[in-house]
Amino acid sequence: MPALLYHVSMTGQFDFTIRKKSDLIEAVDAFGIVPLFCNSIPGFSVEEHVAPGACFDSSDGVWEWKGPVIRETGCAYGKFLEHKAVFIGMDWFPDFANYRRNGYTFKERVQSGLVYYQDTELYELLSGMAPVLSKELKAEGNYRKGGRTGFDTAISRLQAQCFAVISDFVYETDRWGNRYGWGVAEYSTPEVSFGEDFMDCIELRSPEESLERIMEHFRQILPWAEESAIRKILR
Repeated sequence: MPALLYHVSMTGQFDFTIRKKSDLIEAVDAFGIVPLFCNSIPGFSVEEHVAPGACFDSSDGVWEWKGPVIRETGCAYGKFLEHKAVFIGMDWFPDFANYRRNGYTFKERVQSGLVYYQDTELYELLSGMAPVLSKELKAEGNYRKGGRTGFDTAISRLQAQCFAVISDFVYETDRWGNRYGWGVAEYSTPEVSFGEDFMDCIELRSPEESLERIMEHFRQILPWAEESAIRKILR
């Protein structure tokens, strides 16, 4: 494990600080599963370890690094744990997706009555357009005032079930080529983003075996966390 992340303090929590983009990349590569925001396991987030100069409101900080980190690590990114954003490396995402999907394809979930109708409509739209910017996906699906509602809820559920990921963040540019504003989320499906390698990996184990593999990984990277806390955050 890189030196940045090796030390565990006397309180049992990680003792490191993210000061630059390469530190965040190192964290994703080292831990494999890295939540962006505080969650029910204390000390297990970027937010709790970021230096003041690299805070979320900084012009050169964590908020601006999300897209480059996704691209440079090849990780999956989305609202995977407790409805909050998480980076998950490809050593772990196929198992995580296998567990969350519980062995079902999306079509099989629909046939079994496990999917909300609005989620089905959005998934079919997404899978036909991916990768696609959120504003373009909303426009095509008529998610606007006077049109369809519930986009944020539906896309969050699809991410939690690992049928959707945020594949990048794209910035608007002015006529001189200067970017401005916040990055616009680009959505995709894991199948489109990660291809056959993802599908081959997801079929290696049963959902139960995948869950146990992830649990063991969490036990190693979160030695201070109770078993019950780990299971709770993975629900």
